[in-house]
Amino acid sequence: MELGTERIKSLFMLDSNITCLNHGSFGACPKEVFSSLVKWQETLEKNPVKHLAFDVFKYLEKSREALSLYVKCYKDDLAFFPNPSTALNTVLRSLDLQKGDEILTTDHEYGAMDRAWRFLCKKTGSIYINQSISLPLNSREQFLNEFKKGITKKTKVIFLSHITSPTALIFPVKEICDIARERNIITIIDGAHAPAQLDLDILDINPDFYCGACHKWMCSPKGVAFLYVKREFQAQIEPLVISWGYESDNPSHSQFLDYLQWQGTYDMSAYLAIPDTIDFLKKNNWDVVTQECHKLNIWAKDKILSEMGMDPLCSDLFLGQMSSFYFKDPMNDQSQIDFFDKYQTQVLFTLWNNRSLFRISIQAYNNKQDIYRLIEALKDYQKQARV
Repeated sequence: MELGTERIKSLFMLDSNITCLNHGSFGACPKEVFSSLVKWQETLEKNPVKHLAFDVFKYLEKSREALSLYVKCYKDDLAFFPNPSTALNTVLRSLDLQKGDEILTTDHEYGAMDRAWRFLCKKTGSIYINQSISLPLNSREQFLNEFKKGITKKTKVIFLSHITSPTALIFPVKEICDIARERNIITIIDGAHAPAQLDLDILDINPDFYCGACHKWMCSPKGVAFLYVKREFQAQIEPLVISWGYESDNPSHSQFLDYLQWQGTYDMSAYLAIPDTIDFLKKNNWDVVTQECHKLNIWAKDKILSEMGMDPLCSDLFLGQMSSFYFKDPMNDQSQIDFFDKYQTQVLFTLWNNRSLFRISIQAYNNKQDIYRLIEALKDYQKQARV
């Protein structure tokens, strides 16, 4: 399959005048999937009371079943959330952390979650430890050896990104979950970027908690994430919002679902579009698309490093459909806006460990011309910055 062809681009709703190399931030919705969202919104508005008070729960079950087959776990161990941050905050606020308990993570984590953990630690007296993982990352052994140095007798939780946001690295989370289980340490995996970028098998990874986004690489409508909780931990989960599911008058077979599926009135249409989203992926051979995107990402990474005179952050072993690069010039929110306005090219610029990075994301609608266009823009930007 040739990526970035007019046929593939026509499946998406993206503005044809821009070069989108930042699918990883918020995804992009295909026209067919967006139509499913609208269909469900129309269903809601035709009979809001019937839909929200009665029908929505059977539709949610169908969506959970479709998603559970896709990410390989049991449907009643999944609950939908509008985004990974909300899902993970639900887990964090449900933990029984005591003063001195240690939460071990890396220095590659998503900034919003670093903030959530620091907030919780201020309240509980627990300690959030960002273990340094040096770059370039060249082997699994390097990662495991460096990460394990942070494990102590006080380590109660390991929190780890499956694919990191700033550095775009695929971490060996299965091996870490195995190590944690041997030491009776709770594992929480932030898999926001994993579904449809990786062949995700949650039961094989065997974490205690796993969160993923559907609106990124699965291309669902915006506002769809999921939380998987291993059965023995579900009784500990407390809802962020107390509503009718708490001490329910009509409890279902699952307190976990009662607590999390209904937290007040809101439009769940994006959740209900998940079966159609997965049908779109299957119909368009997305397993093959993902492999081709990976190949293009590796080519793009090598081309950018060569043309820009940069050093790699890792070996190809740790890359999926994203790559990050050191950038010599400092970037802030305004300069990122200026870059897009001038070059109509969208990449993610971020600050990580006091160094500027930019990250590319390769999706089906991208091709080599997009990378050449980016390189020209980067060179011109750096030239202008030095004038």
